[in-house]
Amino acid sequence: MSGQSYTGQVTVGGPADTRELAGLTVTKLAVSEMANNAYLLTSTATGQSLLIDAAAEPEALLQLIEDADVRTVVTTHGHWDHHRALPEVVRATGADTVAHPADAADLPVPVTRPVGHGDTVAVGDQVLEVVHLRGHTPGSIALVWRGPDGAGTHVFTGDSLFPGGPGRTTTPEDFTSLMDDLEARVFPLPDGTWFYPGHGNDSTLGAERPHLAEWRERGW
Repeated sequence: MSGQSYTGQVTVGGPADTRELAGLTVTKLAVSEMANNAYLLTSTATGQSLLIDAAAEPEALLQLIEDADVRTVVTTHGHWDHHRALPEVVRATGADTVAHPADAADLPVPVTRPVGHGDTVAVGDQVLEVVHLRGHTPGSIALVWRGPDGAGTHVFTGDSLFPGGPGRTTTPEDFTSLMDDLEARVFPLPDGTWFYPGHGNDSTLGAERPHLAEWRERGW
């Protein structure tokens, strides 16, 4: 499937959707009763891959990655629905596990590479920047890829940002923290930045930016 035909609209039990970008291939698959999104990122130059959120349905994820050279699995945050297949995927691939230390204890396998805000994670010759977004969980992270040659900027936001608003928070303080981090660390990126959330459809920052004040007013 070409990059031009990518929509990011996937359904549980349905096929993955693949986007070919300059330097990176993004494949999105929906799994589980929670309709979690898992993302397989593959470097065009090296063939090495990284999986974001081994959420559930290990058989489906292992089928997704069966021809991939998965070196790393990143877990965006510690909520149970985002890492239920992590043990099986790590066992099958021997991949390094990446997460923020604040959520690491919630994962079912040890985190071999803790990351914080401003760190980078490689997928072959491509580099993902770690953005710490505090609020949905203490250790929620997003990953930013700045593509070459007009490929644009792409952000994998976990459950911290969705079309229509920030992820769920449980206190006003956590809501304010998440909104502050989104506005300071994500929304300075260009309007054309495409983001890929942990559930549901994708969007762009430009489509969501006009609603930031509305989200603030709506509150948690």
